[in-house]
Amino acid sequence: MLAHIPAAARHHAAPTAWLSSYFLFSFADYFDRGNMHFGPLRVFNDDTVAPQNGFPQHPHSEMEIVTLVLEGEVSHEDTLGNRTAIPAGEVQRMTAGTGVAHSEMNRQDKPLHLYQLWFVPSQKGLAPSYEQKDLGFLKARKNELVPLVTGQRVLEDVVYMNSNSTIYWSNLDCGKTLTFKTFPLRLTFIYVKEGSITVNGTKLGLNDQARLDAEDVLEIEATKDAQFILIDLPGSEANY
Repeated sequence: MLAHIPAAARHHAAPTAWLSSYFLFSFADYFDRGNMHFGPLRVFNDDTVAPQNGFPQHPHSEMEIVTLVLEGEVSHEDTLGNRTAIPAGEVQRMTAGTGVAHSEMNRQDKPLHLYQLWFVPSQKGLAPSYEQKDLGFLKARKNELVPLVTGQRVLEDVVYMNSNSTIYWSNLDCGKTLTFKTFPLRLTFIYVKEGSITVNGTKLGLNDQARLDAEDVLEIEATKDAQFILIDLPGSEANY
Protein backbone atom coordinates (compact mmCIF):
# COMPACT_ATOMS: atom_id res chain seq x y z
CA MET A 1 0.00 0.00 0.00
CA LEU A 2 1.27 3.46 -0.91
CA ALA A 3 0.32 6.61 0.98
CA HIS A 4 1.06 9.75 -1.04
CA ILE A 5 1.59 12.82 1.14
CA PRO A 6 1.83 16.06 -0.87
CA ALA A 7 4.29 18.81 -0.03
CA ALA A 8 1.48 21.08 1.17
CA ALA A 9 0.66 18.59 3.95
CA ARG A 10 4.04 19.13 5.63
CA HIS A 11 3.97 21.20 8.81
CA HIS A 12 5.73 24.55 8.38
CA ALA A 13 7.09 25.42 11.80
CA ALA A 14 6.35 28.79 13.34
CA PRO A 15 8.57 31.11 11.27
CA THR A 16 11.58 32.86 12.74
CA ALA A 17 13.99 35.39 11.28
CA TRP A 18 16.66 32.72 10.84
CA LEU A 19 14.95 29.34 10.33
CA SER A 20 12.46 27.86 7.89
CA SER A 21 11.66 24.30 8.92
CA TYR A 22 9.22 21.77 7.49
CA PHE A 23 8.35 18.84 9.77
CA LEU A 24 7.33 15.58 8.12
CA PHE A 25 6.47 14.03 11.49
CA SER A 26 5.06 15.32 14.76
CA PHE A 27 7.78 17.48 16.33
CA ALA A 28 8.20 20.56 18.58
CA ASP A 29 5.18 22.87 18.08
CA TYR A 30 3.46 20.32 15.80
CA PHE A 31 1.60 17.46 17.49
CA ASP A 32 -0.30 14.85 15.51
CA ARG A 33 -0.88 11.54 17.26
CA GLY A 34 -1.42 9.87 13.90
CA ASN A 35 1.91 11.06 12.51
CA MET A 36 4.43 10.28 15.23
CA HIS A 37 6.75 7.99 13.27
CA PHE A 38 7.11 5.56 10.38
CA GLY A 39 8.77 2.45 11.71
CA PRO A 40 11.86 3.66 13.62
CA LEU A 41 11.97 6.93 11.62
CA ARG A 42 10.85 9.39 14.28
CA VAL A 43 11.87 12.79 12.82
CA PHE A 44 12.46 14.14 9.32
CA ASN A 45 12.96 17.90 9.23
CA ASP A 46 13.71 19.87 6.07
CA ASP A 47 15.56 22.94 7.40
CA THR A 48 16.89 26.13 5.85
CA VAL A 49 19.07 28.24 8.19
CA ALA A 50 19.91 31.88 7.48
CA PRO A 51 23.56 33.02 7.37
CA GLN A 52 25.33 33.57 10.69
CA ASN A 53 22.61 31.77 12.65
CA GLY A 54 21.79 28.30 13.86
CA PHE A 55 20.91 25.99 16.71
CA PRO A 56 22.78 26.74 19.96
CA GLN A 57 23.89 23.89 22.18
CA HIS A 58 21.03 21.55 23.14
CA PRO A 59 20.85 17.99 24.53
CA HIS A 60 19.72 14.68 23.03
CA SER A 61 19.49 11.10 24.24
CA GLU A 62 18.45 7.68 22.91
CA MET A 63 18.32 8.67 19.24
CA GLU A 64 20.37 8.05 16.10
CA ILE A 65 20.61 11.52 14.51
CA VAL A 66 21.54 11.76 10.82
CA THR A 67 22.22 15.04 9.03
CA LEU A 68 22.48 15.37 5.24
CA VAL A 69 23.86 18.72 4.12
CA LEU A 70 22.35 19.84 0.81
CA GLU A 71 23.61 23.44 0.50
CA GLY A 72 26.04 25.47 2.57
CA GLU A 73 27.98 24.16 5.56
CA VAL A 74 27.19 23.14 9.15
CA SER A 75 29.60 24.14 11.92
CA HIS A 76 29.18 21.41 14.55
CA GLU A 77 30.40 21.27 18.15
CA ASP A 78 29.47 18.71 20.79
CA THR A 79 30.24 17.59 24.32
CA LEU A 80 32.23 14.64 22.95
CA GLY A 81 34.87 17.17 21.86
CA ASN A 82 34.06 17.17 18.13
CA ARG A 83 34.44 20.51 16.34
CA THR A 84 33.80 19.96 12.64
CA ALA A 85 32.60 21.59 9.43
CA ILE A 86 30.12 19.58 7.35
CA PRO A 87 29.84 20.90 3.77
CA ALA A 88 27.24 19.99 1.16
CA GLY A 89 27.48 16.35 0.09
CA GLU A 90 28.69 15.12 3.47
CA VAL A 91 26.76 12.99 5.94
CA GLN A 92 26.91 13.07 9.74
CA ARG A 93 25.65 10.52 12.25
CA MET A 94 25.51 11.15 15.97
CA THR A 95 24.51 8.42 18.40
CA ALA A 96 22.98 10.36 21.28
CA GLY A 97 22.75 7.23 23.45
CA THR A 98 23.04 7.98 27.16
CA GLY A 99 23.29 11.72 26.47
CA VAL A 100 25.13 14.31 24.40
CA ALA A 101 24.73 18.02 23.65
CA HIS A 102 25.64 19.74 20.41
CA SER A 103 25.27 22.96 18.42
CA GLU A 104 24.69 23.33 14.69
CA MET A 105 25.50 26.75 13.25
CA ASN A 106 25.64 28.34 9.82
CA ARG A 107 28.82 30.44 9.93
CA GLN A 108 28.67 31.13 6.20
CA ASP A 109 27.29 34.12 4.28
CA LYS A 110 24.74 32.04 2.38
CA PRO A 111 21.77 29.92 3.50
CA LEU A 112 22.26 26.40 4.83
CA HIS A 113 19.88 23.66 3.64
CA LEU A 114 19.85 20.30 5.37
CA TYR A 115 17.73 17.27 6.17
CA GLN A 116 17.85 16.01 9.73
CA LEU A 117 16.51 12.55 10.52
CA TRP A 118 16.11 10.83 13.88
CA PHE A 119 15.82 7.07 14.25
CA VAL A 120 14.83 5.09 17.31
CA PRO A 121 18.00 3.08 18.06
CA SER A 122 18.17 -0.69 17.97
CA GLN A 123 19.11 -0.67 21.67
CA LYS A 124 19.09 1.82 24.51
CA GLY A 125 21.99 2.82 26.72
CA LEU A 126 24.57 3.10 23.95
CA ALA A 127 27.68 5.21 24.51
CA PRO A 128 27.42 8.48 22.56
CA SER A 129 29.47 8.49 19.35
CA TYR A 130 30.03 10.46 16.16
CA GLU A 131 30.77 9.76 12.50
CA GLN A 132 31.08 12.03 9.47
CA LYS A 133 31.90 11.09 5.89
CA ASP A 134 32.21 12.83 2.53
CA LEU A 135 29.98 10.75 0.28
CA GLY A 136 29.43 13.41 -2.41
CA PHE A 137 25.86 12.18 -2.72
CA LEU A 138 24.56 15.29 -4.53
CA LYS A 139 26.82 14.38 -7.45
CA ALA A 140 26.85 10.64 -6.85
CA ARG A 141 26.53 8.00 -9.52
CA LYS A 142 23.42 8.59 -11.61
CA ASN A 143 20.44 6.33 -12.13
CA GLU A 144 20.96 4.08 -9.13
CA LEU A 145 20.22 3.99 -5.42
CA VAL A 146 23.39 4.94 -3.54
CA PRO A 147 23.50 3.84 0.14
CA LEU A 148 24.53 6.61 2.53
CA VAL A 149 23.71 5.42 6.06
CA THR A 150 22.90 1.93 7.27
CA GLY A 151 22.73 -0.44 10.19
CA GLN A 152 23.76 -3.32 7.93
CA ARG A 153 27.49 -3.94 8.15
CA VAL A 154 27.57 -5.73 4.79
CA LEU A 155 27.63 -2.38 2.98
CA GLU A 156 30.90 -0.47 2.51
CA ASP A 157 31.78 3.23 2.15
CA VAL A 158 28.75 4.33 4.16
CA VAL A 159 28.03 5.87 7.54
CA TYR A 160 26.86 3.32 10.11
CA MET A 161 24.02 3.76 12.58
CA ASN A 162 22.34 1.67 15.25
CA SER A 163 19.09 1.02 13.39
CA ASN A 164 17.97 -1.80 11.11
CA SER A 165 17.45 0.78 8.35
CA THR A 166 19.23 2.08 5.27
CA ILE A 167 19.14 5.57 3.74
CA TYR A 168 19.64 5.74 -0.04
CA TRP A 169 20.06 8.73 -2.35
CA SER A 170 19.31 8.83 -6.06
CA ASN A 171 20.06 11.25 -8.88
CA LEU A 172 17.67 9.90 -11.51
CA ASP A 173 17.59 11.22 -15.07
CA CYS A 174 14.27 11.88 -16.77
CA GLY A 175 12.92 8.69 -18.35
CA LYS A 176 15.17 6.38 -16.34
CA THR A 177 13.72 3.67 -14.11
CA LEU A 178 14.91 1.99 -10.91
CA THR A 179 13.64 -1.17 -9.29
CA PHE A 180 13.84 -1.50 -5.52
CA LYS A 181 13.14 -4.96 -4.14
CA THR A 182 11.75 -5.07 -0.63
CA PHE A 183 9.61 -7.37 1.52
CA PRO A 184 6.03 -7.09 2.77
CA LEU A 185 7.35 -6.86 6.35
CA ARG A 186 9.54 -3.84 5.49
CA LEU A 187 8.57 -0.20 5.09
CA THR A 188 9.81 2.26 2.48
CA PHE A 189 9.84 6.04 2.80
CA ILE A 190 10.55 8.37 -0.16
CA TYR A 191 10.97 12.17 -0.19
CA VAL A 192 11.59 14.14 -3.39
CA LYS A 193 14.15 16.95 -3.29
CA GLU A 194 14.03 17.92 -6.96
CA GLY A 195 12.06 17.03 -10.07
CA SER A 196 9.33 14.42 -10.13
CA ILE A 197 9.03 10.64 -10.11
CA THR A 198 6.40 7.95 -10.24
CA VAL A 199 6.42 5.15 -7.67
CA ASN A 200 4.39 2.12 -8.73
CA GLY A 201 2.40 4.47 -10.96
CA THR A 202 1.81 7.22 -8.36
CA LYS A 203 3.31 10.59 -9.26
CA LEU A 204 5.40 12.42 -6.64
CA GLY A 205 6.42 16.02 -7.17
CA LEU A 206 8.78 18.39 -5.39
CA ASN A 207 8.82 17.77 -1.61
CA ASP A 208 6.15 15.06 -1.83
CA GLN A 209 6.42 11.90 0.27
CA ALA A 210 5.49 8.27 -0.26
CA ARG A 211 5.12 5.87 2.65
CA LEU A 212 4.82 2.26 1.56
CA ASP A 213 4.14 -1.04 3.28
CA ALA A 214 3.18 -4.57 2.24
CA GLU A 215 5.09 -4.23 -1.04
CA ASP A 216 7.48 -6.62 -2.79
CA VAL A 217 8.88 -4.38 -5.52
CA LEU A 218 8.98 -0.64 -6.18
CA GLU A 219 9.23 0.65 -9.74
CA ILE A 220 10.52 4.23 -9.70
CA GLU A 221 10.63 6.34 -12.88
CA ALA A 222 11.77 9.96 -13.23
CA THR A 223 9.30 12.11 -15.15
CA LYS A 224 11.74 15.04 -14.73
CA ASP A 225 15.39 14.92 -13.70
CA ALA A 226 15.02 14.05 -10.01
CA GLN A 227 16.84 13.81 -6.72
CA PHE A 228 15.22 11.87 -3.90
CA ILE A 229 15.89 10.05 -0.67
CA LEU A 230 14.64 6.50 -0.11
CA ILE A 231 14.71 4.87 3.32
CA ASP A 232 14.31 1.14 3.89
CA LEU A 233 12.89 0.48 7.37
CA PRO A 234 11.75 -2.44 9.53
CA GLY A 235 8.01 -2.69 9.93
CA SER A 236 8.02 -4.46 13.29
CA GLU A 237 9.14 -2.68 16.46
CA ALA A 238 10.92 -5.87 17.48
CA ASN A 239 13.23 -5.41 14.48
CA TYR A 240 14.20 -1.76 15.04
